[in-house]
Amino acid sequence: MIFRQLFDAATSTYTYLLGDPVTHEAVIIDPVLEQLERDTTLLRELGLTLKYAIDTHVHADHVTAVGALREQLGAKTVLSERGETAAPDRLVKDGDRIEFGRLALEVRETPGHTQACLTFVTADHVMAFTGDALLIRGCGRTDFQQGDARTLYRSVHQKIFSLPDETLLFPGHDYKGRTVTTVAEETAHNPRLGGGRTEDEFVAIMGGLALAYPKQIDRALPANLRCGVPVGLAVDAEGREPERWAPVEWNAAGVPEVTAEWLRGAGDQVHVVDVREGDEFRGELGHIAGASLVPLQALAEASVAWARETPVVLVCRSGGRSAQAALALRALGFAHTASMRGGMRRWRELGYPAEELKDGVRSA
Repeated sequence: MIFRQLFDAATSTYTYLLGDPVTHEAVIIDPVLEQLERDTTLLRELGLTLKYAIDTHVHADHVTAVGALREQLGAKTVLSERGETAAPDRLVKDGDRIEFGRLALEVRETPGHTQACLTFVTADHVMAFTGDALLIRGCGRTDFQQGDARTLYRSVHQKIFSLPDETLLFPGHDYKGRTVTTVAEETAHNPRLGGGRTEDEFVAIMGGLALAYPKQIDRALPANLRCGVPVGLAVDAEGREPERWAPVEWNAAGVPEVTAEWLRGAGDQVHVVDVREGDEFRGELGHIAGASLVPLQALAEASVAWARETPVVLVCRSGGRSAQAALALRALGFAHTASMRGGMRRWRELGYPAEELKDGVRSA
Protein backbone atom coordinates (compact mmCIF):
# COMPACT_ATOMS: atom_id res chain seq x y z
CA MET A 1 0.00 0.00 0.00
CA ILE A 2 1.11 3.52 -0.75
CA PHE A 3 0.95 5.50 2.50
CA ARG A 4 1.81 9.08 3.37
CA GLN A 5 1.32 10.91 6.66
CA LEU A 6 1.13 14.67 6.07
CA PHE A 7 1.12 17.52 8.59
CA ASP A 8 -0.37 21.00 8.81
CA ALA A 9 1.77 22.93 11.28
CA ALA A 10 -0.73 25.76 11.81
CA THR A 11 -3.35 23.40 13.30
CA SER A 12 -1.16 20.37 14.16
CA THR A 13 -3.46 18.31 11.94
CA TYR A 14 -2.47 15.03 10.32
CA THR A 15 -3.76 14.14 6.86
CA TYR A 16 -3.40 10.60 5.56
CA LEU A 17 -3.10 9.46 1.95
CA LEU A 18 -3.58 5.76 1.16
CA GLY A 19 -3.32 4.28 -2.32
CA ASP A 20 -3.41 0.97 -4.14
CA PRO A 21 -0.08 0.62 -6.02
CA VAL A 22 -1.70 -1.60 -8.68
CA THR A 23 -4.95 0.21 -9.53
CA HIS A 24 -3.66 3.64 -8.39
CA GLU A 25 -6.95 4.44 -6.66
CA ALA A 26 -6.55 6.41 -3.44
CA VAL A 27 -8.33 7.91 -0.45
CA ILE A 28 -7.38 10.89 1.66
CA ILE A 29 -8.39 11.30 5.31
CA ASP A 30 -8.86 14.70 7.01
CA PRO A 31 -7.44 17.01 4.32
CA VAL A 32 -6.86 20.67 5.25
CA LEU A 33 -7.95 23.44 2.85
CA GLU A 34 -4.72 25.39 3.28
CA GLN A 35 -2.77 22.31 2.14
CA LEU A 36 -4.85 21.69 -0.99
CA GLU A 37 -2.02 22.46 -3.40
CA ARG A 38 0.42 20.24 -1.51
CA ASP A 39 -1.99 17.31 -1.58
CA THR A 40 -3.05 17.61 -5.22
CA THR A 41 0.60 17.89 -6.26
CA LEU A 42 1.47 14.75 -4.32
CA LEU A 43 -1.39 12.81 -5.86
CA ARG A 44 -0.23 13.84 -9.31
CA GLU A 45 3.40 12.98 -8.60
CA LEU A 46 2.46 9.52 -7.30
CA GLY A 47 0.15 8.87 -10.23
CA LEU A 48 -2.88 8.35 -7.99
CA THR A 49 -6.55 8.90 -8.74
CA LEU A 50 -8.42 10.15 -5.69
CA LYS A 51 -11.60 8.14 -5.25
CA TYR A 52 -12.72 9.37 -1.82
CA ALA A 53 -12.03 12.43 0.33
CA ILE A 54 -12.93 11.50 3.91
CA ASP A 55 -13.40 13.40 7.16
CA THR A 56 -13.28 11.55 10.48
CA HIS A 57 -15.71 14.16 11.88
CA VAL A 58 -16.90 17.73 11.41
CA HIS A 59 -13.78 19.59 12.43
CA ALA A 60 -13.78 22.72 14.58
CA ASP A 61 -10.10 23.61 14.29
CA HIS A 62 -9.56 23.85 10.52
CA VAL A 63 -11.53 24.07 7.29
CA THR A 64 -11.67 20.77 5.46
CA ALA A 65 -10.57 20.37 1.84
CA VAL A 66 -12.97 17.53 0.99
CA GLY A 67 -15.28 19.82 -1.00
CA ALA A 68 -12.40 21.41 -2.87
CA LEU A 69 -10.97 17.98 -3.73
CA ARG A 70 -14.38 16.96 -5.05
CA GLU A 71 -14.42 20.04 -7.24
CA GLN A 72 -10.86 19.78 -8.50
CA LEU A 73 -10.37 16.01 -8.79
CA GLY A 74 -13.85 14.50 -8.86
CA ALA A 75 -13.40 12.65 -5.58
CA LYS A 76 -16.49 11.62 -3.63
CA THR A 77 -16.83 13.13 -0.16
CA VAL A 78 -17.44 10.79 2.79
CA LEU A 79 -18.79 11.71 6.24
CA SER A 80 -20.77 10.09 9.02
CA GLU A 81 -24.50 9.77 8.57
CA ARG A 82 -24.84 11.22 12.09
CA GLY A 83 -23.07 14.46 11.22
CA GLU A 84 -26.01 16.53 9.91
CA THR A 85 -23.78 17.82 7.10
CA ALA A 86 -24.98 19.18 3.79
CA ALA A 87 -24.00 17.83 0.39
CA PRO A 88 -21.63 14.90 1.07
CA ASP A 89 -21.61 12.26 -1.66
CA ARG A 90 -21.61 9.30 0.71
CA LEU A 91 -22.82 8.95 4.27
CA VAL A 92 -21.39 6.00 6.17
CA LYS A 93 -22.16 4.12 9.39
CA ASP A 94 -20.65 1.45 11.59
CA GLY A 95 -19.64 -1.63 9.60
CA ASP A 96 -19.54 0.01 6.17
CA ARG A 97 -16.53 -0.48 3.88
CA ILE A 98 -14.81 2.12 1.77
CA GLU A 99 -13.13 0.35 -1.12
CA PHE A 100 -10.36 1.77 -3.29
CA GLY A 101 -8.76 -0.55 -5.77
CA ARG A 102 -8.01 -3.85 -4.05
CA LEU A 103 -7.94 -2.19 -0.63
CA ALA A 104 -10.64 -1.21 1.84
CA LEU A 105 -11.24 0.68 5.06
CA GLU A 106 -13.67 -0.57 7.68
CA VAL A 107 -15.86 2.13 9.25
CA ARG A 108 -16.18 2.14 13.04
CA GLU A 109 -18.36 4.74 14.74
CA THR A 110 -16.49 6.27 17.69
CA PRO A 111 -18.65 9.17 18.95
CA GLY A 112 -17.90 11.16 22.07
CA HIS A 113 -15.57 13.92 20.88
CA THR A 114 -18.46 14.79 18.57
CA GLN A 115 -21.63 12.84 17.92
CA ALA A 116 -20.38 11.84 14.46
CA CYS A 117 -16.77 10.72 14.90
CA LEU A 118 -15.50 7.82 12.82
CA THR A 119 -12.42 5.61 13.00
CA PHE A 120 -11.21 3.96 9.81
CA VAL A 121 -9.44 0.59 10.04
CA THR A 122 -7.58 -1.16 7.25
CA ALA A 123 -9.08 -4.50 6.29
CA ASP A 124 -6.09 -6.37 7.75
CA HIS A 125 -6.37 -4.45 11.07
CA VAL A 126 -2.76 -3.33 10.75
CA MET A 127 -3.61 0.40 10.80
CA ALA A 128 -6.41 2.54 12.23
CA PHE A 129 -7.06 6.25 11.75
CA THR A 130 -8.73 7.53 14.88
CA GLY A 131 -9.33 11.21 14.14
CA ASP A 132 -9.78 13.10 17.41
CA ALA A 133 -11.46 10.27 19.32
CA LEU A 134 -8.09 8.91 20.45
CA LEU A 135 -4.86 10.89 20.35
CA ILE A 136 -1.39 9.77 21.36
CA ARG A 137 -1.53 9.77 25.17
CA GLY A 138 -4.74 11.77 25.05
CA CYS A 139 -8.12 12.23 23.38
CA GLY A 140 -10.36 14.89 21.90
CA ARG A 141 -12.34 17.24 24.12
CA THR A 142 -15.95 16.36 24.89
CA ASP A 143 -17.51 19.76 25.61
CA PHE A 144 -18.53 20.83 22.07
CA GLN A 145 -20.58 19.46 19.14
CA GLN A 146 -22.71 17.06 21.19
CA GLY A 147 -19.63 15.55 22.77
CA ASP A 148 -20.02 13.26 25.76
CA ALA A 149 -17.29 11.81 27.97
CA ARG A 150 -19.09 8.56 28.79
CA THR A 151 -19.80 7.96 25.13
CA LEU A 152 -16.17 8.58 24.19
CA TYR A 153 -14.87 6.21 26.87
CA ARG A 154 -17.09 3.44 25.57
CA SER A 155 -16.25 4.18 21.93
CA VAL A 156 -12.51 3.96 22.52
CA HIS A 157 -12.67 0.81 24.63
CA GLN A 158 -15.17 -1.03 22.44
CA LYS A 159 -14.11 0.06 18.94
CA ILE A 160 -10.37 0.92 19.18
CA PHE A 161 -8.90 -0.91 22.18
CA SER A 162 -10.64 -4.06 20.89
CA LEU A 163 -8.25 -4.12 17.93
CA PRO A 164 -5.08 -6.26 18.13
CA ASP A 165 -2.39 -4.91 20.46
CA GLU A 166 -0.01 -4.34 17.55
CA THR A 167 -2.47 -2.29 15.47
CA LEU A 168 -0.88 1.03 14.54
CA LEU A 169 -3.01 4.01 15.58
CA PHE A 170 -2.71 7.24 13.62
CA PRO A 171 -4.32 10.27 15.31
CA GLY A 172 -5.95 13.37 13.88
CA HIS A 173 -3.52 15.67 15.70
CA ASP A 174 -0.38 15.70 17.76
CA TYR A 175 1.17 18.67 19.51
CA LYS A 176 4.46 17.11 20.66
CA GLY A 177 5.96 15.74 17.44
CA ARG A 178 4.67 12.18 17.82
CA THR A 179 3.39 10.41 14.72
CA VAL A 180 2.00 6.99 15.60
CA THR A 181 1.17 4.74 18.55
CA THR A 182 -0.31 1.27 19.08
CA VAL A 183 -3.28 -0.22 20.86
CA ALA A 184 -0.93 -1.79 23.42
CA GLU A 185 0.77 1.53 24.16
CA GLU A 186 -2.45 3.44 24.66
CA THR A 187 -4.17 0.82 26.79
CA ALA A 188 -1.10 0.87 29.04
CA HIS A 189 0.00 4.50 29.00
CA ASN A 190 -2.84 6.80 27.92
CA PRO A 191 -3.34 8.91 31.08
CA ARG A 192 -7.03 9.48 30.39
CA LEU A 193 -8.25 6.24 28.87
CA GLY A 194 -5.61 3.62 29.62
CA GLY A 195 -3.89 2.17 32.64
CA GLY A 196 -7.10 0.69 33.99
CA ARG A 197 -8.95 4.02 34.26
CA THR A 198 -12.64 3.53 34.93
CA GLU A 199 -15.40 5.28 33.07
CA ASP A 200 -16.21 7.45 36.09
CA GLU A 201 -12.57 8.46 36.46
CA PHE A 202 -12.46 9.45 32.79
CA VAL A 203 -15.63 11.53 33.12
CA ALA A 204 -14.11 13.34 36.11
CA ILE A 205 -10.89 14.03 34.19
CA MET A 206 -12.72 15.46 31.17
CA GLY A 207 -15.03 17.52 33.34
CA GLY A 208 -12.11 19.21 35.04
CA LEU A 209 -10.13 20.26 31.95
CA ALA A 210 -11.54 23.82 31.60
CA LEU A 211 -10.30 24.11 28.03
CA ALA A 212 -10.23 27.36 26.06
CA TYR A 213 -12.77 28.08 23.33
CA PRO A 214 -11.51 26.56 20.03
CA LYS A 215 -9.70 29.28 18.08
CA GLN A 216 -11.12 28.51 14.63
CA ILE A 217 -14.50 27.04 15.50
CA ASP A 218 -16.54 30.05 14.36
CA ARG A 219 -14.88 29.89 10.93
CA ALA A 220 -14.35 26.17 10.56
CA LEU A 221 -17.51 24.57 11.88
CA PRO A 222 -20.06 26.36 9.65
CA ALA A 223 -17.89 25.72 6.57
CA ASN A 224 -17.29 22.07 7.44
CA LEU A 225 -21.00 21.42 7.79
CA ARG A 226 -20.97 22.18 4.04
CA CYS A 227 -17.90 20.05 3.15
CA GLY A 228 -15.62 23.06 3.52
CA VAL A 229 -17.76 25.58 1.61
CA PRO A 230 -17.67 28.94 3.46
CA VAL A 231 -20.97 30.20 4.85
CA GLY A 232 -22.50 32.89 2.65
CA LEU A 233 -21.21 31.24 -0.53
CA ALA A 234 -23.47 28.94 -2.49
CA VAL A 235 -22.50 25.36 -3.23
CA ASP A 236 -23.06 26.12 -6.88
CA ALA A 237 -23.88 29.13 -9.04
CA GLU A 238 -27.67 28.71 -8.88
CA GLY A 239 -29.35 31.95 -7.88
CA ARG A 240 -26.13 33.98 -7.82
CA GLU A 241 -26.07 37.38 -9.46
CA PRO A 242 -23.64 37.41 -12.42
CA GLU A 243 -20.55 39.57 -11.95
CA ARG A 244 -20.18 42.26 -14.59
CA TRP A 245 -16.42 42.69 -14.53
CA ALA A 246 -15.62 39.13 -15.66
CA PRO A 247 -17.23 35.76 -16.48
CA VAL A 248 -16.77 34.57 -12.90
CA GLU A 249 -17.74 30.98 -12.10
CA TRP A 250 -18.18 29.78 -8.51
CA ASN A 251 -16.86 26.30 -7.92
CA ALA A 252 -18.33 23.76 -5.49
CA ALA A 253 -15.97 24.93 -2.74
CA GLY A 254 -17.42 28.45 -2.97
CA VAL A 255 -14.41 30.00 -4.72
CA PRO A 256 -14.86 32.61 -7.48
CA GLU A 257 -12.80 31.65 -10.53
CA VAL A 258 -11.91 32.94 -13.99
CA THR A 259 -10.18 30.93 -16.68
CA ALA A 260 -6.67 31.43 -17.95
CA GLU A 261 -8.15 31.92 -21.42
CA TRP A 262 -10.19 34.89 -20.22
CA LEU A 263 -7.31 36.43 -18.30
CA ARG A 264 -5.04 36.17 -21.36
CA GLY A 265 -7.30 38.64 -23.15
CA ALA A 266 -8.21 40.84 -20.19
CA GLY A 267 -5.37 43.28 -20.72
CA ASP A 268 -4.89 46.00 -18.12
CA GLN A 269 -8.45 45.96 -16.79
CA VAL A 270 -7.53 43.76 -13.80
CA HIS A 271 -4.80 43.69 -11.18
CA VAL A 272 -3.02 40.32 -11.42
CA VAL A 273 -1.50 39.26 -8.10
CA ASP A 274 0.76 36.20 -7.83
CA VAL A 275 0.59 34.76 -4.29
CA ARG A 276 3.41 32.24 -4.59
CA GLU A 277 6.81 32.62 -2.96
CA GLY A 278 9.58 34.54 -4.69
CA ASP A 279 11.53 31.48 -5.82
CA GLU A 280 8.39 30.11 -7.51
CA PHE A 281 7.64 33.46 -9.13
CA ARG A 282 11.13 33.42 -10.63
CA GLY A 283 11.20 29.66 -11.25
CA GLU A 284 10.45 27.18 -14.01
CA LEU A 285 6.78 28.10 -14.51
CA GLY A 286 7.61 31.78 -14.59
CA HIS A 287 4.92 34.39 -14.03
CA ILE A 288 2.43 36.41 -16.01
CA ALA A 289 3.90 39.63 -17.36
CA GLY A 290 2.88 42.56 -15.20
CA ALA A 291 1.77 40.42 -12.24
CA SER A 292 2.54 41.69 -8.76
CA LEU A 293 4.35 39.30 -6.43
CA VAL A 294 2.59 39.23 -3.04
CA PRO A 295 3.10 35.94 -1.13
CA LEU A 296 -0.08 34.68 0.48
CA GLN A 297 1.01 35.42 4.05
CA ALA A 298 1.70 39.07 3.10
CA LEU A 299 -1.59 39.61 1.26
CA ALA A 300 -3.63 41.24 4.03
CA GLU A 301 -0.96 43.83 4.77
CA ALA A 302 -0.19 44.61 1.12
CA SER A 303 -3.86 44.95 0.15
CA VAL A 304 -4.41 47.87 2.53
CA ALA A 305 -3.13 50.22 -0.17
CA TRP A 306 -5.29 48.79 -2.99
CA ALA A 307 -8.56 50.27 -4.23
CA ARG A 308 -11.43 48.04 -3.10
CA GLU A 309 -13.31 48.39 -6.42
CA THR A 310 -10.38 47.36 -8.65
CA PRO A 311 -10.82 43.80 -9.98
CA VAL A 312 -8.11 41.47 -8.67
CA VAL A 313 -7.22 38.10 -10.15
CA LEU A 314 -5.11 35.87 -7.91
CA VAL A 315 -2.62 33.38 -9.35
CA CYS A 316 -0.52 30.58 -7.86
CA ARG A 317 0.92 27.27 -9.06
CA SER A 318 -2.28 25.27 -9.48
CA GLY A 319 -5.14 27.14 -7.81
CA GLY A 320 -5.00 26.27 -4.12
CA ARG A 321 -3.37 29.34 -2.62
CA SER A 322 -5.05 31.68 -5.08
CA ALA A 323 -8.45 30.31 -4.00
CA GLN A 324 -7.65 31.17 -0.39
CA ALA A 325 -6.46 34.61 -1.47
CA ALA A 326 -9.60 35.37 -3.49
CA LEU A 327 -11.82 34.54 -0.52
CA ALA A 328 -9.57 36.43 1.90
CA LEU A 329 -9.76 39.62 -0.18
CA ARG A 330 -13.53 39.37 -0.43
CA ALA A 331 -13.66 39.11 3.35
CA LEU A 332 -11.55 42.28 3.49
CA GLY A 333 -14.07 44.18 1.40
CA PHE A 334 -12.79 43.75 -2.15
CA ALA A 335 -15.84 43.60 -4.40
CA HIS A 336 -14.29 41.89 -7.42
CA THR A 337 -11.81 39.06 -6.89
CA ALA A 338 -11.27 35.69 -8.52
CA SER A 339 -8.75 32.87 -8.59
CA MET A 340 -7.30 31.90 -11.97
CA ARG A 341 -8.42 28.30 -12.36
CA GLY A 342 -5.52 25.85 -12.69
CA GLY A 343 -2.83 28.43 -11.87
CA MET A 344 0.44 28.82 -13.75
CA ARG A 345 0.41 25.13 -14.62
CA ARG A 346 -2.71 25.71 -16.70
CA TRP A 347 -1.28 28.93 -18.17
CA ARG A 348 1.80 27.09 -19.42
CA GLU A 349 -0.22 24.07 -20.63
CA LEU A 350 -2.05 26.46 -22.94
CA GLY A 351 1.27 27.71 -24.31
CA TYR A 352 0.87 31.25 -23.05
CA PRO A 353 4.04 33.33 -22.52
CA ALA A 354 5.50 33.71 -19.05
CA GLU A 355 8.44 35.65 -17.74
CA GLU A 356 11.30 34.28 -15.70
CA LEU A 357 14.17 35.94 -13.87
CA LYS A 358 17.47 34.13 -14.37
CA ASP A 359 20.59 35.57 -12.78
CA GLY A 360 18.75 38.84 -12.34
CA VAL A 361 17.84 39.08 -16.04
CA ARG A 362 14.20 39.04 -17.11
CA SER A 363 13.39 36.75 -20.07
CA ALA A 364 10.19 35.78 -21.84
